[in-house]
Amino acid sequence: MTKATSAESPDHRFTSRSPRLRRRRWPWLLLLSAGLGVGLWAQVPGGSGAAAPLLEPSDKEKREPDVVFVPTPQPVVEKMLELAEIKPGDIVYDLGCGDGRIVVTAAKKYGVKAYGFDIDPKRVAESLANVKSNKVEHLVTIKQADIFKLDLREATVVTLYLLPELNVRLMPQLEKLKPGSRIVSHDFDMRGAKPVLVHRMKVSSRGATAEDLGYGSDREHTIYKWVVPWERDTAAAANN
Repeated sequence: MTKATSAESPDHRFTSRSPRLRRRRWPWLLLLSAGLGVGLWAQVPGGSGAAAPLLEPSDKEKREPDVVFVPTPQPVVEKMLELAEIKPGDIVYDLGCGDGRIVVTAAKKYGVKAYGFDIDPKRVAESLANVKSNKVEHLVTIKQADIFKLDLREATVVTLYLLPELNVRLMPQLEKLKPGSRIVSHDFDMRGAKPVLVHRMKVSSRGATAEDLGYGSDREHTIYKWVVPWERDTAAAANN
C-alpha cells in the first residue's frame, strides 16, 4: 500500500506546489475506492474471501403487485389441476404464483414441469422455499416477473387467481397458446371468452389445514376452465 503524505511532505509530487500532479491523483483514488467497494461487496460475510452469489443482472420488475395475495385453499388447487387434465409432457404456468403451492402440487402429483411467476419478491422467496422443502427443484422454476410481459406460448396449462379485469388483460397473451392448451381460473371469469366448464365447490373441514379453513371453507369456490382457442362469448362482451 502507498503511504499517504501530508501537504508538508517533502515529496513534491503531492504538495500544493504541484497542482497539476495533485489534481491527477483524484481519479486514481476514485477508481481505487470503487474497486475496494466492489471487492468488499462481493465477499462472503466473515472475511473468507470467497465470492458471494451475485444477483442476476436481470430486468426484474419493481412495482406494486396488482392484487393482494390470498392463497388458494389446497383442495381447490387439487381440483383446478384435476380439471386441467394434466398429462405427461404438459408445462404448467402459474401467473401470480404466491407461495408456489400450485406449481409444487403440479410437480409432485403429476410429475410435470411447472413455472411460477410473481412480481412480489416476498412471494418469490416463499415459493422458492416451498419448492426446496418439497424437493421439486428439478421440475419447478420460480421467477420474479411482470406477468403481462411474459411470452406464454411454451405453456400447455395456465392457472390464474387474479381479478376479472386482469384475466381480460391477459387475453392477448393467452390467445397465443397452442391449440388444446387449458386455462383454469379460481373464482374469476374472463369476459368475452366462454368457459367450457364451470365447477363450484366448498372446502370440507375433513382433512383440511387450518390455513385452508381460514381462507374460505364457509363460501363457495368457483373454477373456470377454457380450452384454446376458446369460444367467443359475444353476449357477455356486449354487456360490459
